[in-house]
Amino acid sequence: MLPRCALWSGHVLVLVLCLSAAEDFDWTENHRRSFYYGTFPAGFSWGAGSSAYQTEGAWDKDGKGMSIWDAFSHKKGKIALNDTGDFSCEGYYKVKEDVSLMKALKLNHYAFSISWPRIIPTGRKLDHVNERGIKYYDDLIDLLLENNITPIVTLYHWDLPQFLQEKYGGWQNQSMVNYFDDFANLCFERFGNRVKHWVTFNNPWSIAVEGYETGEHAPGLRLRGTGAYRAAHNILKAHAKVWHTYDAQWRNKQKGMVGISLSGVWGEPVDSTNPRDIEAAERFFQFFMGWFATPLFHGDYPPAMKEYIGKKSALQGLGSSRLPAFSPQEKSYIKGTCDFLGVGHFTSRYITQKNFPPMRGGSYFTDRDLAELVDPLWPDPGSEWLYSVPWGFRRLLNFIRTQYGNPMIYVTENGVSEKMPCTQLCDEWRIEYFKEYINELLKAVHDGVNVKGYTAWSLLDKFEWDEGYSERFGLYYVDFKSRNKARYPKASVQFYKRIIAANGFPSQREVDSWKRKATETCSASNQRLAAARGKSWESKGHAEIPKAWPKHDEV
Repeated sequence: MLPRCALWSGHVLVLVLCLSAAEDFDWTENHRRSFYYGTFPAGFSWGAGSSAYQTEGAWDKDGKGMSIWDAFSHKKGKIALNDTGDFSCEGYYKVKEDVSLMKALKLNHYAFSISWPRIIPTGRKLDHVNERGIKYYDDLIDLLLENNITPIVTLYHWDLPQFLQEKYGGWQNQSMVNYFDDFANLCFERFGNRVKHWVTFNNPWSIAVEGYETGEHAPGLRLRGTGAYRAAHNILKAHAKVWHTYDAQWRNKQKGMVGISLSGVWGEPVDSTNPRDIEAAERFFQFFMGWFATPLFHGDYPPAMKEYIGKKSALQGLGSSRLPAFSPQEKSYIKGTCDFLGVGHFTSRYITQKNFPPMRGGSYFTDRDLAELVDPLWPDPGSEWLYSVPWGFRRLLNFIRTQYGNPMIYVTENGVSEKMPCTQLCDEWRIEYFKEYINELLKAVHDGVNVKGYTAWSLLDKFEWDEGYSERFGLYYVDFKSRNKARYPKASVQFYKRIIAANGFPSQREVDSWKRKATETCSASNQRLAAARGKSWESKGHAEIPKAWPKHDEV
C-alpha cells in the first residue's frame, strides 16, 4: 500500500503518465459532484488485499530467511514506536480464519504477496529452497480456490532477502534481475497451475525512492539523485525478464497473465487554463507512474523525465544524465511486457510549477520542478498524506486510458486509514470513502476505461511500514495486544459486502439503507471487543474492570 508521505517534506506519493496528455485528455473537464446509480459489468471481480511482511508475522519460523524489512525494523528509531512486523497479524498461523473472513465478505479474489525469503531464504535458488514456505502458500492458494476465491499473487511487495542486500547492494545491482527471475520461475513452477494472475512488483516507486533515495523505508539508503533511478532501472529489467520467462515457458501451459502494480496520486493543475500548471501536472505523473508504465507500454522513459533530469545533470557539471538509459535492444525487450496494469490509488494533489536550482548531486524531488498542494476542505481521516478526493480517481483512470491505449486494469489497492488513539469499529468515514471512490470507479468504467476488478485495501489492520501499527487500513480490526491477534469486523465490512452483492449501487434508497444497517452492526462488535479487553484486564490482576467503554471506545 501507499506509505506515509510528509507533505511538508515534499515526499508525497504520486503517479506519472506521458507528455502528450494535453492532446488527448481534457484538463478543463469537471464532473465532480453527482452520484451515479448503476452497476458494474457482469463478471467484475471484487476483492481485498494484503502483503506478506505486513500480515504474516512468523518472521524467523519454519526456515524463513531474513528480509530487508526484518533488518530495518529491528533498528531503533526507524519505525514509529519501534514497532516491527515480527508478529503482526500472525497471518501465517491463521489461514483458515482469514479465508473464512473473505468468504463472509463474498470476495471474488484475494490479492496477497509471496515472501521471497520465506521460500528462498538467501534469495539465491541454488543455495536452498524452503519447502515449508512453499507448503504455506500451497495451503493458502488451495483453500482460496476451495472457497471460490481467485488468488492474485504479487511476487515482490518490498521484502527483499537481506542476504542479497548485504552481498550485492540490493536493487542497486543488476544481478537482482537474474535472482528475481529464478524466484519468479520457481513460483510459476510450484503455484502456476492454480494462480493465473501474477503481479511482479507492487509500487516500485516506493521501493526505489523511499528505499534508496530518502531512506525512509528498507534498506534505508540515502543515495540522493542516483539511487532511486538506478533501482528503478533494475526493477524494470527484472519485470521484463520475468514476463518473458512466463511467456516462453509457462503461458501456453498455464494460461495466466503477468502484470505490474503501480501506485498513483492524481495531480490536478492549480489552474486548468494555465499551460505551465498543466505541464507541471503532466510532469507530476511522468515522474511517478510514467517512470515505470511508459517503458512497459512505449519502450522508454517519459520524455519529460529524460529532459528535466538530463538538464539538471548538465547544469551540475555531470558528463551524462543521472537517469540511466536503455539500449535499443533493452527498449524492445521491455516494451509490451504488461498483460494487465495494476493501479493503486488513495488520494490526490493540486500541482503547480516551481523551479528548483540545480543543487549538487541533485534529488528526485527537485528534478521535477513542481509543488504539491492540498485543499484544506478535503476530508482528512488522520494520516498526514491521505485526503479523501474521490473525483481524482476517475480523472486518473481516464488519463491512463488516454496514455496507454486503454489497457486492462485491476485496481490493486484503494482504501483509507484511521490514525487515532482509540478503537473505532464504527468507521463511517471509511464507508463514505468506499462509497464515493467506488462510485467514481463506476463512472470511469462507463467512460470506457477497461477496469476488470477492484481490491479494497486492506482486509486486515496490519503493520504499516514506517508508521508501525499507528495507522489502520483494515476492513477488519486486529487487536494486536491480544495473544491470538483477534479480528473484529468494522462497519465497513457490511457496507462493502452489500456493494459486492449488488455489483454496484442499484438505487439511492438501497445505498442509504446499507449505510444505516452497517453502522448498526458495529455496536455488537464493539461490545465483543470491550468484553475481550475486560477479560484481559481481569487476567492481569486488576481489581476493577470498566463498567462502560468510554466514548468512541477510547483506550
